Amino acid sequence: MFLVATGRHFVALDRIALQDKQHLIEEILRNAHSAEDARWRLGEALGYHHGLYALVKDAQGELVFQSKGFPPDAQSTSAKPAMGTGPFGIWKRGGSIYHTLRFEATPAYSAANAPATLRVLIATDTDHHAQFLQDLRRDLALYVAAAIVVCGLLSWLAARQGLAPLHEMRSRAAAVTSQKLNGRMPVEAVPVEMADLAQELNRMLDRLQEDFQRLTDFSSDLAHELRTPISNLLTQTQVALTTKRDATTYRDILASNAEEFQRLARMVADMLFLAKTERGVDLPHKERFSARQDSLALLEFYEAVAEEKRIRLRLEGDGDIEGDRLMFRRALSNLLSNALRHTPEAGTITVCIAGTAQSTVVSVENTGPDIDPKRLPRLFDRFYRADPTRAHPDAEGSGLGLAITRAIAEAHGGQVTVTSSHGHTCFALVFPHHATHA
Repeated sequence: MFLVATGRHFVALDRIALQDKQHLIEEILRNAHSAEDARWRLGEALGYHHGLYALVKDAQGELVFQSKGFPPDAQSTSAKPAMGTGPFGIWKRGGSIYHTLRFEATPAYSAANAPATLRVLIATDTDHHAQFLQDLRRDLALYVAAAIVVCGLLSWLAARQGLAPLHEMRSRAAAVTSQKLNGRMPVEAVPVEMADLAQELNRMLDRLQEDFQRLTDFSSDLAHELRTPISNLLTQTQVALTTKRDATTYRDILASNAEEFQRLARMVADMLFLAKTERGVDLPHKERFSARQDSLALLEFYEAVAEEKRIRLRLEGDGDIEGDRLMFRRALSNLLSNALRHTPEAGTITVCIAGTAQSTVVSVENTGPDIDPKRLPRLFDRFYRADPTRAHPDAEGSGLGLAITRAIAEAHGGQVTVTSSHGHTCFALVFPHHATHA
């Protein structure tokens, strides 16, 4: 478009130049005293214009004036109109193109009764315009090619610089292994547009590291927990096979083995339950029930054990829970059995139910020694025991009861908390109303 517009501009300039020369020729002819005078004046005025040619003839075709170098075949060559307008035209000769202007003029020396009309043809060479357009086209091509190369280079540099943070993040991500999970993305060293991505990746790595550490601890704890009953079973069986024994002895050995198998079965069942809740499951039997009624039934079940240790059981408050009744009973049973193991003789266990507009809170509080505040956050971890020495055989369990209790509370969209101070330890289960498990 630029070259086309430039070409049109040159055509307009040539038209203006030809019109100026028309006015000049007409002025010369008006002031000439004779044909010789007109010829001399035209030669002086037009002889020094490079690329401009003029041809003047009278009505009979006699030559009055012809510019030096005027093409000899111009008179016999028809010029077609330029730009589609009147006297202006385009004349082509070989590889050259001329813009032409034809007009008639009456000289001053012609007789008044018989005016002599002269026919004038003016032509201007357009080679300099064509050369300019050719040079302009070449220069534009060079500039465009250079601009493409420069823009491509700058784009490559910009892309390389812009993607440098991603390469850094890729390198750090590639360095993360199961033995090295502490690598993090450089949030401060990346552009603002990538900061959110780096933060999300760091949070993902935090979760992975936490889950991996939990899985590692769980594998270690599980191996430790399974080793004891399996070792007991293996030892008792090997001892029984060393010598021949009576039926009563074999029966006692089998009974002892059955107890160990039951412990293993409970542990496996508890682990399957925890795995199911961690994957996120819907409550199997969701209903609305009275927390007081189910709590009272559990207290009656544990009443014999409490009387043996002279522990007083109390129930206070009332409220409704929307959830799975059996899962609630299991969670509360875990808390009650845990309280019975750690409450000294003549102590008290209180189950308190408090209902609010948002939730129902069921708490189990027992008297006894305070739990070390440093151990409170880990009470709900799998296989964790507040008494690491396990000095009480009757209190030894699998260490999964409180972990299951927390899983049940979270399955209902709630939570479980614990406090221990001034001789009272309290576990609280929070069950939101109209809660759905995601």
